[in-house]
Amino acid sequence: MAALVAINSAAQAEQLVKGKSAVLYFWASWAPMCKQTDDLAARLAKECPNVAWGSVEAEEVEDVTEKYDVQSVPAFVFVQEGKAPEIVIGANAPEITQKAVTLNSTPTKKPTAQPGDAMDLDKKVNGAGTKDGDDLNTRLKSLINKAPVMLFMKGEPGAERCGFSRTIVGLLKDQGVPFGHFDILGDEEVRQGLKTFSNWPTFPQLYAKGKLIGGVDIVKELIEEDELKSELGVSESSLDDRLKKLTSQEPVMLFMKGEPGAERCGFSRTIVGLLKEQGVQFGHFDILGDEEVRQGLKTFSNWPTFPQLYAKGKLIGGVDIVKELIEEDELKESLGL
Repeated sequence: MAALVAINSAAQAEQLVKGKSAVLYFWASWAPMCKQTDDLAARLAKECPNVAWGSVEAEEVEDVTEKYDVQSVPAFVFVQEGKAPEIVIGANAPEITQKAVTLNSTPTKKPTAQPGDAMDLDKKVNGAGTKDGDDLNTRLKSLINKAPVMLFMKGEPGAERCGFSRTIVGLLKDQGVPFGHFDILGDEEVRQGLKTFSNWPTFPQLYAKGKLIGGVDIVKELIEEDELKSELGVSESSLDDRLKKLTSQEPVMLFMKGEPGAERCGFSRTIVGLLKEQGVQFGHFDILGDEEVRQGLKTFSNWPTFPQLYAKGKLIGGVDIVKELIEEDELKESLGL
């Protein structure tokens, strides 16, 4: 029985599709249609065990999204060695099912085992061999510094896969702490590597500016002593003030990945095109250049993904909301134009 594997990096996606038939399912939490395709993807992964299945949160693993030119969700990308990937956009269940079943029945060449293959994961996890150990440590250092506050957990916020992860997410949200996150269940190399890297054997693990803070009990103690934000280096009032100024910087403000004409994700490219087609003038901010703003806005506006469009400091929404407003001829009215 095939499993739907959560993809958290380009390297993981490459490993999944290497030498085999695979399906990459791209989704976003804000897209209503994805609620239908979530079940479809999970079912097909069970019914088509000869195919490798990967689940990609489109806006969080942008390198993979860009590689397969996914500009709308839900999307299913069918990958077969020696052929160009095929993509199906939307929730066309019959078409998606037919392609999955066909791919499942297509024989693939089995790669010839090479000496030492069985040792690869063990080397990466335990750092056996200088090069492998150095590569893993470099990756872990990059991950723990990906956001000012980073949580390594089981699952993701809103879809936690253990009670401790659910508890710590709740605590951080209650305290108004913006944070990045990484699902260690989707990457065994990171899961095992962090235990040694930080000398901390359990999860979740919370980091601030690359420094390990601890797990649930440590966070609870810091909250009780009113020291959590100072320990994390988070100043809520100053960040909120900054976000209020940024969202009101222009009558219409777009927080996106990249900038107009040099967008760095398909969703940002789409919303820029829609606004230009409607003759809407807007200011813009590249959230890829400021991790504090990127994470802070998710909590500030209770909207977890990008791009985010604001009018007079008020959140309008993302791509789907803008499309709906255009279809109903209400965009300019909603923007106060």
